[in-house]
Amino acid sequence: MIRSLYDWTMNLAGHRHAAWALFFIAAIESSVFPIPPDILLIPMIIAAPTKAWRYALICLVGSVLGGLIGYGIGFFLFETVGRPVLELYGYGAKFDQFKDYYNEWGAWAVLIAGITPFPYKVITILSGVTALDPVVFTVASIFARGLRFFVIAALIWKFGPAIRDFIEKRLGLVFTIFIVVLVGGFAAIKLIPHG
Repeated sequence: MIRSLYDWTMNLAGHRHAAWALFFIAAIESSVFPIPPDILLIPMIIAAPTKAWRYALICLVGSVLGGLIGYGIGFFLFETVGRPVLELYGYGAKFDQFKDYYNEWGAWAVLIAGITPFPYKVITILSGVTALDPVVFTVASIFARGLRFFVIAALIWKFGPAIRDFIEKRLGLVFTIFIVVLVGGFAAIKLIPHG
């Protein structure tokens, strides 16, 4: 099933309504869809490098709006829609333990999931069900998703098709290392005695 969804998404890249498809995929990926918009974004930018920034912006807007839909699912429809989605991704059982700590670290969770390969829809739904401050959620989403999509656009714009393999296989690892260093830096700052 995942393979057929992947193939269907890839076929959209060459369609004349690809920009609308990109927006739609980015929106539903942030709430329920398993395939990330990157797989549509990458071939679209390779095909039209001059539109790289436009496509990254479309992806960002779709993803943030979809994140708000995911937030709404968590806030209003958790038992009927949100919990089944979390269970589909294997996070249903862990949710009850995790939700007590979520609001304390919610902005970091949104940031980390928005940049790394972690399923972003899990975080959008968790943000809604725990009633994370919607402004904090939205700002963290814009920053994280913007960073992810504009870095991808910049790499493809600069290096072209040669970077595609790196992006598809290793960019998630690079972003994960970036987040670990960023969080580690903030943790180190807190540990340094101030006098």
